[in-house]
Amino acid sequence: MLRLARLARLLALLAPGFALAAPLAGQVAHEHRPATQQLGRVSFSVSCNAEAQRRFERALALLHSFWWEEADSAFPAVAEADSSCAMAYWGLALNYWRNPFAGGPSAGELQSGAAAAERAAAIGAPTRRERDYIAAVNALYRDHATLRHPARLRAYSDSMEQAYRRNPGDPEAAIFYALSLVATASPTDTTFERQRRAAAILNPLFRRYPQHPGLAHYIIHANDSPRLAHLGLDAARRYARIAPVVPHAQHMPSHIFIRLGLWEENINSNRASYDAGAAYARSHYPEALGSHEFHAMDYMVYGYLQQGRDSAARGVTSGALAATRVIPAVAQTTDYPRAAMPARLALERGRWREAARLTVRPSAQFPWTEGITHFARGIGAARSGDTALARSAVQELARIEAELTQRPEAYWARVMTIKRQAVAAWIALAAADTATALSEAAAAADLEDVTEKHPVTPGELLPARELYGDLLLEAGRPGEARRAYEATLMREPGRARSIFGAARAAELSGDRPAARIRYREFLDLMSRADGDRPERAAARAYLERR
Repeated sequence: MLRLARLARLLALLAPGFALAAPLAGQVAHEHRPATQQLGRVSFSVSCNAEAQRRFERALALLHSFWWEEADSAFPAVAEADSSCAMAYWGLALNYWRNPFAGGPSAGELQSGAAAAERAAAIGAPTRRERDYIAAVNALYRDHATLRHPARLRAYSDSMEQAYRRNPGDPEAAIFYALSLVATASPTDTTFERQRRAAAILNPLFRRYPQHPGLAHYIIHANDSPRLAHLGLDAARRYARIAPVVPHAQHMPSHIFIRLGLWEENINSNRASYDAGAAYARSHYPEALGSHEFHAMDYMVYGYLQQGRDSAARGVTSGALAATRVIPAVAQTTDYPRAAMPARLALERGRWREAARLTVRPSAQFPWTEGITHFARGIGAARSGDTALARSAVQELARIEAELTQRPEAYWARVMTIKRQAVAAWIALAAADTATALSEAAAAADLEDVTEKHPVTPGELLPARELYGDLLLEAGRPGEARRAYEATLMREPGRARSIFGAARAAELSGDRPAARIRYREFLDLMSRADGDRPERAAARAYLERR
């Protein structure tokens, strides 16, 4: 009972809507195993006995929704039913790869995945179709000691393309190939060529198989960008109903809702994801929070802050930081949210001194998560007059940037460059070097404009283009500031700071009609706000003028 009481105290720190029923005495893990019909419908014929076939399709449904923890035992259960079923080991190998959009599996997962892939090949498969799948997963792990993650992922995609073309009547080959296209797309390709190709494969299949979890899931991933998000809205609104017990299926729709500024849908999606993840956690690792929950919490905090629901955002953040047991102990989807949530809470509300005092959480495996805290500290320090601390933050960002250039994660080195330039701009402004400030801020914004956000984050802590608008206002150039804010809103609709910034810039430029429209929009967005943001009073005061 003491353990349950401690868990209850942790959950009580979270925002309203997180109330969870106490677990029943004597519950055991298998009671929470999801039924197949709660995972969606997957049909994938394999050369195994009938019981293995049934178990395989359930395991594959779990894999399609990235529920790796459950699939870790589901694929071995297939092999238990039929020891000659090579595809059981194919699935296990693919499951060990974990998130194809992350930086690759851990060292232990890499070894386990490679062993499973080799086992699948050693057992052999009686059909060419199955051998194609097994060849592809072996390409994913081949030379894993020397070849970096992006190269092996591209080799897997190339091999899956062959499987797709050799098996034109196989929807699963098409689905896995399409996913590989999205996973190997360049974050700097503003044409979204690979994502569009993936969507062209997935959309017709989704019309034929509307209950397939992978189709809904991967259509969302294919359209997870500002220009394409509206094309993923239907899949987003349907995915949660396809797999109602899966934490990731509840969360994933919010990737589209965030892109479209649908804050209430985003919040509800991540509440449901948290609830599903916490229910699973209670039966498997009591008193702990898992990476699914942390990821959902960060997305939820982002949505709450756009609505000015600062108390709710603070409650979720406090709950995340209070967790003393985290499963797994090391994961990007844990380290990033725990750094991002307190930073968002300070920066979105303009609490610069609070941001400057944030504590950096060490993360040897994911140093960019340290970088986002240094960014928040640097912006906060520069905007509250502590330029020495801001310069120290720039040095830390440069150190992390240099380290990451030696790693496979070149994307994160680029993100650190953007954040370093943004902080440097505010340091220059504090030194009255306006020309350098504007140059650095514009460079950061231009680079971020051609760099897609990573799926681990709902959005940048403060967009570089929005910060450029802030700086232009400080420099007395409201017309240019307004263009910067409007450009931010094209990329990230519904952002509260940019809506207010556009209103303020229009006001200072003398465009009263535009200012009134944006101020009304801001107050509508803040209709449920409970914080003490001065922007609300400023907007009301302007609209009350005759």
